[in-house]
Amino acid sequence: MTRFDEMYQDMLKRIMGEGVREKNQRTGHETIALPGMHFSIDIEKEGFPLLTLRKIPVKMFVAEQIWFISGARKPADFLRDFTKIWDSFTNPADVVTVAYGYRWRKHFGRDQLGLLVDLLKKDASSRHGVIVTWDPAQDGLGGIKKANVPCPYSFTVNIIGGRLHLHNMVRSNDMVLGFPSDVAGFALLQCILAQKLGVGVGVYSHSISNAHVYDNQLEAVQELLRRTNDHPPIRVILPKNTYDRSEKKDKKLVDEIVNPIAAQYNPLAAITGMQIVL
Repeated sequence: MTRFDEMYQDMLKRIMGEGVREKNQRTGHETIALPGMHFSIDIEKEGFPLLTLRKIPVKMFVAEQIWFISGARKPADFLRDFTKIWDSFTNPADVVTVAYGYRWRKHFGRDQLGLLVDLLKKDASSRHGVIVTWDPAQDGLGGIKKANVPCPYSFTVNIIGGRLHLHNMVRSNDMVLGFPSDVAGFALLQCILAQKLGVGVGVYSHSISNAHVYDNQLEAVQELLRRTNDHPPIRVILPKNTYDRSEKKDKKLVDEIVNPIAAQYNPLAAITGMQIVL
């Protein structure tokens, strides 16, 4: 199996063996959860963290990251041509008020992502490369009720040893449906930023405050734990100027990123019938 497949199964085993069963008041579903779960993978040495134990829609997370980098917040603006994953979180004006890319680029009155690139171009040794998605004026703490608040709420980028490393901080992760796509998406962002800055790709780290599986996912978890897949490491080959073309919402870019990944990707069958808990 790939290194990421092994890590993923180990995390599921820990949750099932050590996790606490509790009913979540908001959703009405029981979860099995662990606090403070973390993993790191060296993308250059161990491969891109794309799960092969079940099929993950590659086009979905690729288009999502391009949409994020563009700073858009309406799914009709590029994203809906490729996936409807954010349609459940729009308001009557078809706006995702907590769209991550919009938060990164516009919401706080500064272009955090653009400033990150400028900072690391000028000073690759800087330790100030922090991007925040969570808005303390609006999100959580029993405040304004929204269809969604950011799960990955902040990430830090460092260049160490000529390679770009990304540490993603996540307040809550559905380990069956959300986690694999979140990891692949933010690891892709890491690769795109490394290309933009002309450095290698290093370690992707992912820290979760509440890692859980839902009561309607238990059969899927047992199936995932039974599976094994002799799959070689996956490598991401980006077309030139991926970051700049993402800012322009270049629709041709999606297939140019997806096709080289899909040519290497031989996942096991999808697990059908799984429903996301909102």
